[in-house]
Amino acid sequence: MARPAGKVEKNAEQTPTAARRGIQSIEVGFRILDVIRKTGRPMPLKEIADACELTVPNVHYYLVSFQKVGVVQQHADTGHYGLGPYALRLGLAALEQFDVFTTARPIMAEVAAITGHTVFLGVWGNKGPTIVYRVEGSRSRPLLELRVGSVLPLLSSALGRNFLAHLPEASTRELLEQEMASSVPEGHGGAAGNSYTPRDVQAIRDEVRKHRLSRCRDALLPHFTSLSAPIFDMLGEMKAAITLMGPVGAIDDDLQSDTARLLSEKARSISATAGWVEPQAR
Repeated sequence: MARPAGKVEKNAEQTPTAARRGIQSIEVGFRILDVIRKTGRPMPLKEIADACELTVPNVHYYLVSFQKVGVVQQHADTGHYGLGPYALRLGLAALEQFDVFTTARPIMAEVAAITGHTVFLGVWGNKGPTIVYRVEGSRSRPLLELRVGSVLPLLSSALGRNFLAHLPEASTRELLEQEMASSVPEGHGGAAGNSYTPRDVQAIRDEVRKHRLSRCRDALLPHFTSLSAPIFDMLGEMKAAITLMGPVGAIDDDLQSDTARLLSEKARSISATAGWVEPQAR
């Protein structure tokens, strides 16, 4: 029996073209929400419309629907529109569901493939900076000294310096005092540079915060260098870091190098997945 003319064998929603096209009205709606989010305060209707480059009636149509589901609320005293209670619940749910380990793994594999060197994921554990995952590069030997579960120092590792710079000082104070007390002052049989003064510590913090990237050479392992980029959550708190490590000379560890930029960009992409927004873009 012949099929009726014009009948489509496959549901249009299953076609690749339809999947790519998406639903334009949803995209427009989230454009409106993003304007309210970025402004950081309740806004009058016309200001929202101007920022979105849409007509006032069109924006009002969306805002009425958003109010019904609680994503947007209108303030009774001013008539301005701000994010509603359901938007807050969505944000909190996203924060709870974010898994830095799952998000970071494919990105770390990409960095290791591009650079050819080992990449670590580190978090702040109960004993300090701790490696929780690693991806081997193809160009350098396996770093057997640094296994999953290894706890690294604050001052003589790129991962540790990242936490030193970005965590509250109260969180790192005890470990920092232990490391400074055990360092060997110059002229007492220790190698030059093993002793850290409070001024040295502050200089490390300042440099890491300035570049949002830490570097450590010939410290954790002889003849090795490392770069570490922080991962932030939606509240701007550092949750983890990805660290690239390889032989001195094999990695361009200049903080303005292509390698450093790659690592920073990948860490920012993980942070963005967690809801973090670049300070200059707020």
